Amino acid sequence: MSFYGCISQLYLGPSTGCAECLLLTVMAYDRYLAICNPLRYSSIMNIRTRNHLVVWVWLFGLIVMIIPTATVCKLQFCDSNTIDYLFCDLAPLLQLSSTDTALVEMEAILITIIVTLFPFMLIILSYVCIFWTILKVTSKTGRQKTFSTCSAHLASVCAYFGTIFIIYFVPSEQNSFKINKFISLLYTIVTPLLNPIIYSLRNREMKACFLSYFS
Repeated sequence: MSFYGCISQLYLGPSTGCAECLLLTVMAYDRYLAICNPLRYSSIMNIRTRNHLVVWVWLFGLIVMIIPTATVCKLQFCDSNTIDYLFCDLAPLLQLSSTDTALVEMEAILITIIVTLFPFMLIILSYVCIFWTILKVTSKTGRQKTFSTCSAHLASVCAYFGTIFIIYFVPSEQNSFKINKFISLLYTIVTPLLNPIIYSLRNREMKACFLSYFS
C-alpha cells in the first residue's frame, strides 16, 4: 500500500467510525422521543428532521477527521514501511514517525472525547429516561413490548462502544498489541456484520426462520 493509500484509509476509517457513534446517539434520541414523548414524536422526528440529522452526522464525521489526517501528513517517517496492524490505524502509524507526534496525539484525544465520550453520555442519559418511563408502565406485557423497541439498538451500542473504549481508553501496557488487533477486528468487521442480524431479529419472519432452524 502506498503512503497516500494508507493516509486515505486512516481518514476514511475513523470518519465512518465517528459517523456511526453519532448515528447511534441519534437513534438513542429517536427511541427517547418515541417512548418518553410519544405524542410529540411525529411532529419532532419528521422526515425533514431525520434527513438533516443523517446529513449533519456524516458531514461532521468527514470534516472532523481532516484535522488529524492533515497533521499526520506533515510528519516524517523512518525507513520502515511495515505497519504491525490489520489496517492503517493512527497508533501503529505514529510508531513509525521519526518526528514529534504530541500534536496529533492531542488532536486524536480531543476528537475521541468529542465523538465517543460525549455521545455515549447522551446515550446513557437517554436510556436512563427510557428505563424510568418503562418502570412506570403498569402492565408487564407493556413493559416488555416497550423495551423490545430499543433492545436491538442497545445491543449495538454495547458492542460498538465497548470495543472502542477497550482500544482507545485502556492503557497500552494493559492491552497488548495482539489483543488490540483482535478487538479491532471485532469493531471493524464482526460488529458491522452482526448489526443487520441484531436489527432483523425484531422482524417476525426472521424470528420464525431462527426458531425453525434451531428447533
